[in-house]
Order: sequence, then structure tokens, then C-alpha cells
Amino acid sequence: MALPYELLIGLRYTRAKRRNHFISFISLISMLGIALGVAALIVVLSVMNGFQTELRSRILAVVSHVQISGAQGEMPDWARVAAQAEQHPRVTGAAPFVQAQGMLSYGQSVRGALVRGILPDLEDKVADFRPHMKSGSLDALTPDGFNIVLGSELARALGVFVGDKVTLIAPQGVVTPAGVVPRLKTFTVVGLFEVGMYEYDSGLALIRLEDAQRLYRMDDRVSGVRLKLDELFAAPRVARELAARIDVEAFISDWTRSHANFFRAVQIEKNMMFIILSLIVAVAAFNVVSTLVMAVTDKQADIAILRTLGASPGSIMAVFMVQGTLIGCIGLALGVAGGVALALNVDVVVPFIERLLGTQFLAKEVYYISALPSELQWGDVTTITGVAFVLALGATLYPSWRASRTNPAEALRYE
Repeated sequence: MALPYELLIGLRYTRAKRRNHFISFISLISMLGIALGVAALIVVLSVMNGFQTELRSRILAVVSHVQISGAQGEMPDWARVAAQAEQHPRVTGAAPFVQAQGMLSYGQSVRGALVRGILPDLEDKVADFRPHMKSGSLDALTPDGFNIVLGSELARALGVFVGDKVTLIAPQGVVTPAGVVPRLKTFTVVGLFEVGMYEYDSGLALIRLEDAQRLYRMDDRVSGVRLKLDELFAAPRVARELAARIDVEAFISDWTRSHANFFRAVQIEKNMMFIILSLIVAVAAFNVVSTLVMAVTDKQADIAILRTLGASPGSIMAVFMVQGTLIGCIGLALGVAGGVALALNVDVVVPFIERLLGTQFLAKEVYYISALPSELQWGDVTTITGVAFVLALGATLYPSWRASRTNPAEALRYE
């Protein structure tokens, strides 16, 4: 099938001729500019996706998807509430917890902590502490053993190791003739965990549920029930649906509400990076304008001849739109290929650059996420490709329109 002559002429004009090497050089710069902008946009958004996923996984290693707390801070019949919650098809696990403030003391060191009483076997269904244990085990939290598992930063601040004994001071006091005396209990450190979030590594302590109930005088009551879902992004909807299923007064929250600031900040940063880097792509795309303006000026005589042979203004416009669009598409294809390849190999490229420069971009002493994560999402690639193509196509409109307005008589006057 014969191709339209507008397409053939547009493709021919894209190639260099003896007298227009400079125009071809500008075309090459335009292609490379679009390619670099698109590749940078793909890589940056992939890294932002990786940070978001890494942050979410570290938070959800400690925080459950949905949490049902007693209205007055206590829940008398947690087993019934857990059974009602597990009837929901999205709920895959439930575990009770006791949560209260406390103060840990070892020698001359004193640190405040959030104390959480758990049942290790059930806790495995709603949280992922075990993969983050640096030493010891959650199984050492036996009933009436008065053992404790500390975050790594909290243990470092206290100067304790596995096997040491710390004193846990509860805010609930004992009334004596001398006044109110805080409740004290000695616990043995049986494990250390590190999830990579300073908030938890420096302020969370785990003890056995029964020990927490005894220390905080809760009898058989708990603070609430933590749930895990088969789809974490369904948490807001499931929380609303559970509110109609639970027949006790309770406060139901999900992970998107309890840590909304983290994820909102990352999402806002991702959106802003998309806008900023899209401007870079736009600048590169509009380099096509200068390329086509010079091409139109160089081809004035050719345009006049085509017009005298019967070419319509629309055909002349199509010729130069083909030329500009081809430049944009080649740059776009190179950018997508390079960006995808780099995004999929960030874990190899970044260490190589660090070794080459003799530096470390994300030092472990400063950043909680010390490796540069990357997660390529094809939806982002599609969006970037569409935006870059529209910008490149839009850049061809004005020069092509000016070419279609060329007066043949004026163009051939001095030929």
C-alpha cells in the first residue's frame, strides 16, 4: 500500500542534507532532551514508589491494618469481638493487645516507652516482628515469665542486651500511708527487634499479654483487637463495614488514618516531582519548535513548489507535523527504554556510582532507609509516555501552521 506523500516527505526532511546539518544537529539535541527528561521522570517516580512501598511495609510490620479499641480504653470480651471481626471476608487474622505508657530503668538510664502486651502466636497473624528480630525470639514471652522484647534504639539508649534485667515503672500507682507509689516490676530482656522506623525502634516494648494485664490491673480485659486484611488498601472500607458488625462500643481506625501524614507527604512529593520533571520534558519538547522553524525557513522554496503542484495548506502542515512528531517519538522511545532499564537496575547502578565517587548517598547513620528502593509501575510509564507525546505533538503545531501559510509567489521571488 502506497504511503501518503505527506508522510514520505516528512520522513525525508528528517534526514540530513548537505546544507542543513545544523538543523539535524538541533533535531538530535531535541531528541536527547526529550529522552533524558522522560528517563529522569520514570526513574524518579519509580524511586518514589519504592520509598512509599518500603515505608508502608516497615510501618505495617508494627501497625495492624485495622485496630478496634475499647471505647473507654478497655475491652472486656475481646474473643467475641475478634470472632465478629473475623466473619468479614477481608479479615485474615485477629489478635488482642494491651497498650499503655511506661518507663524503663536500667542502672542510671531511664527511658519512656510504649508498652504493648501481646500473645506471640496470634501477633504473628497481624504483624511481622519475627523477620525483624535482631536477637532473641518472641516465643520467649511466656506467661508469668515477665520477659520483655525491646526496640534496638531503646535498648541502645538504656545500654541493655539480651539477658539483662530492666525495671518497668507503670503510671498506675499503689496507695500507701506514705502516698501514691508507682508500680514497679523487673523484666528480663529476651529479644531485640529493628523495623527501621525510629518511632518504634526507640519507643516500643513488647511483653506478654497476661503480664501486661497484671501490671496495669486490667484483669481479663484488653485495650483492643488488631486485625490483618487480605488487601491493605481495603482498610478504610473494611473499617466502616466493621462498625456495623461490632456490637460493642469501640473506636475503629485503620492504618491510613493512624499514619496519614507519612503517606500524604510521600504522595505530595511524588506529585510535585512529576510536575517539575514534566516541565523539563516540556522544555525539551519545545526545542522541536526551533527545529521546525528553521526547517520551514530552509524549505521555503520546496513548500512553494509543492503548493504550485497542488498541495493543500493542510498537507503542508501535515508534512512538518510528521517531521516534528518523528523527532519526539524517537526521543520518547529512547527515554522510555533507558528509564525502564535504569529503574529496574537501580540497586546495581547506585552502588556502582557510590563506589566510583567514594561516597554513600543514604548513610545508615542518618537515614532509616539506607538502600535506594525502586518500584516500576507501568501505569506511571503509560502516563509519562502520553504526557510527553502530547507535548511533542503540541510543539509541532505552530511551525507547521506557519509553513502552511507560506505564499508561493513570495517564496519563489528570489529563487
